[in-house]
Amino acid sequence: QVQLLESGGGLVQAGGSLRLSCVASGRTFSRYGMGWFRQAPGKEREFVAAISWSGSISYYADSVKGRFTISRDNAKNTVYLQMNSLKPEDTAVYYCAVGEGNSYSYYNSWGQGTQVTVSS
Repeated sequence: QVQLLESGGGLVQAGGSLRLSCVASGRTFSRYGMGWFRQAPGKEREFVAAISWSGSISYYADSVKGRFTISRDNAKNTVYLQMNSLKPEDTAVYYCAVGEGNSYSYYNSWGQGTQVTVSS
């Protein structure tokens, strides 16, 4: 089973940027699609972005399209989420996971999450 560790979260002002990283253990990282989800207090976990195993296909939630970019480096077993033009409503714990699609039910091997807080 792949183990995941997210990092890069923090406190940023609205309009600022952060880059999240998710490092995976195991030799088969390059075989799997990866996704980012987020969960704000009192809300359900929601899809943010996903990328195919090769990195050639990516897709996004409408709420982040044009502001966030998902990418991966299979040589480093790492998937990234570049977040620009951050808004207070982006505040949440961000999780990476192994899988495909835009529903958390299609994912497994979740990381522990990294907190992103955007101040207005």
